[in-house]
Amino acid sequence: MNEEMVISLMRETLYLIIKVSAPMLLVSLIVGLVLSILQTVTSIQEQTLTFVPKLLSIFLVIMIGGDWIMTSISEYFQYLCDNFELFIR
Repeated sequence: MNEEMVISLMRETLYLIIKVSAPMLLVSLIVGLVLSILQTVTSIQEQTLTFVPKLLSIFLVIMIGGDWIMTSISEYFQYLCDNFELFIR
């Protein structure tokens, strides 16, 4: 396994991590922003108020996109297993 192959493998792995985690992070960011605006408008300064809606929204995203996430990770794992002998050289 040469240096170019290691870099390519790491690039693919990092891209998969970003691709799979992006929907949850974006939803959390949007929910947090909306709740922060509502807290500012209503003058509620409770820091723990955003925790439960963010948690529920992330859970909802996982419920909706969980199949896609598992498929992406499974396909990548299958790729790694199929090319294992190439990687150990």
